[in-house]
Amino acid sequence: MQKFSRTLHGYNPDEVNSFLDDVISQVEAMIESNRQKNQEILILKNELSKVKSNEELIEKGKKFDELEATLNKAIVMAEDTGEHIRRVAKQERDLILEEAKKNASIIINDALVRSEKIEYQATLLRKNIIMFKRKLKINLEEQLKLVDDIEVLDELE
Repeated sequence: MQKFSRTLHGYNPDEVNSFLDDVISQVEAMIESNRQKNQEILILKNELSKVKSNEELIEKGKKFDELEATLNKAIVMAEDTGEHIRRVAKQERDLILEEAKKNASIIINDALVRSEKIEYQATLLRKNIIMFKRKLKINLEEQLKLVDDIEVLDELE
């Protein structure tokens, strides 16, 4: 079974494409082999019609049967290979989707946690500003009162 290396977004596309190209080449070779065997079968059928002796007919028939069995095996093999490729591709797709969902969930959770922390910090900052303003106002009022008291003392002198 072909193994693929992983990249940032799943499996390495070049490796997967290369694998698929190899599979396509193999399937095309099987199809071409089937065509050739079909042609051989046609040729043998033509020869069978021309053969006059029973022995030759029997021998040609055996060869035809062997070619037919080989062709059937090749067809079954091509079907099995195609089904296997579909199963592997589906498994790979499912794994990639599952991994992507997990990664998305982690990213969303991290973003929510960061958002909550920032919101909490903003609330604290607002409270600190309000408290600072109050203290500054009280301080300024005390300073003004002190200035008023000094003016009163200056007037008394």
